[in-house]
Amino acid sequence: MAFLEMASEEAAVTMVNYYTPFTPHLRSQPVYIQYSNHRELKTDNLPNQARAQAALQAVSAVQSGSLALPGAPSNEGTILPGQSPVLRIIIENLFYPVTLEVLHQIFSKFGTVLKIITFTKNNQFQALLQYADPVNAHYAKMALDGQNIYNACCTLRIDFSKLTSLNVKYNNDKSRDFTRLDLPTGDGQPSLEPPMAAAFGAPGIISSPYAGAAGFAPAIGFPQATGLSVPAVPGALGPLTITSSAVTGRMAIPGASGIPGNSVLLVTNLNPDLITPHGLFILFGVYGDVHRVKIMFNKKENALVQMADANQAQLAMNHLSGQRLYGKVLRATLSKHQAVQLPREGQEDQGLTKDFSNSPLHRFKKPGSKNFQNIFPPSATLHLSNIPPSVTVDDLKNLFIDAGCSVKAFKFFQKDRKMALIQLGSVEEAIQALIELHNHDLGENHHLRVSFSKSTI
Repeated sequence: MAFLEMASEEAAVTMVNYYTPFTPHLRSQPVYIQYSNHRELKTDNLPNQARAQAALQAVSAVQSGSLALPGAPSNEGTILPGQSPVLRIIIENLFYPVTLEVLHQIFSKFGTVLKIITFTKNNQFQALLQYADPVNAHYAKMALDGQNIYNACCTLRIDFSKLTSLNVKYNNDKSRDFTRLDLPTGDGQPSLEPPMAAAFGAPGIISSPYAGAAGFAPAIGFPQATGLSVPAVPGALGPLTITSSAVTGRMAIPGASGIPGNSVLLVTNLNPDLITPHGLFILFGVYGDVHRVKIMFNKKENALVQMADANQAQLAMNHLSGQRLYGKVLRATLSKHQAVQLPREGQEDQGLTKDFSNSPLHRFKKPGSKNFQNIFPPSATLHLSNIPPSVTVDDLKNLFIDAGCSVKAFKFFQKDRKMALIQLGSVEEAIQALIELHNHDLGENHHLRVSFSKSTI
């Protein structure tokens, strides 16, 4: 979140009115604009000013082309000099327990988190966290370093690690590899060191994160529909609120009424004339393996999408909610249902419910698949692969033009002509092209593979 003070009230009204019917997007992320209760901004908080100044400088650098951002113009593979995708995080002033799930929820806002290892060293709770892309690590550090998870406590101190990759052996409450769902839990691992165990056992912490040992309220909060939540203490994280379920170690999406840890998403505001179960399967399949899809019989602008697990459901929701699809802004939240029921025999369904659990098109069936490291937000540039040698530039351009897209740029990879990038007229065009052309038969027993790219041409 951010506050923006205009020169006049009239200018603020003009801006809100302009962007209300058409949600603006920054780096493929929807931005929601509304009035604040504040009449003016006070800018005497020096640490926050320095951070805001750094953010403004980064925006200026992006506009001048001197800094690589996800979804912004950059050369393939460009990263900031000497930067690791692994962050070292120290939590100071630990009045509340900070679980692996809490860290995942906070840091996922800046990109795909692959691995987390938590430990206690020198009586300090610390973590190593690996992103899929070093650029995401850079922006997470820039935004979160020095911030408080809860008001006046649990301060994040963040540095780049010398490690470039983490080796996670167990998936449990102390370490997690989100690309390897097959890892053992490692029962019998040493328990928390005394300082952390004491923190977890403090009265009231687990049952309610809002009134723990020191009575501080959480300062990290996601935007709620009712408006902006303003932290009471300067330097506390206003844009990110942690849910009670995350504090107690269960993943949940703030602001959603669904079941924490659920793998079923409720998708609303779909275009009922154009959406199909297969279309949702292909789109949500970019972020996880879709098992079942159900478009509501009596309300076809709503659908249920069942993912393989809760992490994939959260990933899909974070990346797709707010994106435009067939002229409408798609919304995704956790469902209250824990599974999508198939229709009973003889029940009228019109083909609106489909089971894809055994589909050969799942991208994440293999543990440790490279696809886990190539998950990016929807973008106007698509990555194409599995292209046979006989297919030309014009063949591929015409394929996308025939699908109703405007092709802005195209290039084959120099070292591997089986892959290419194609830049379309908008993110919405790219989303619709991916739905229509992923797995398209190119001949010679080759089916086109389509995914979102972090690059532009």
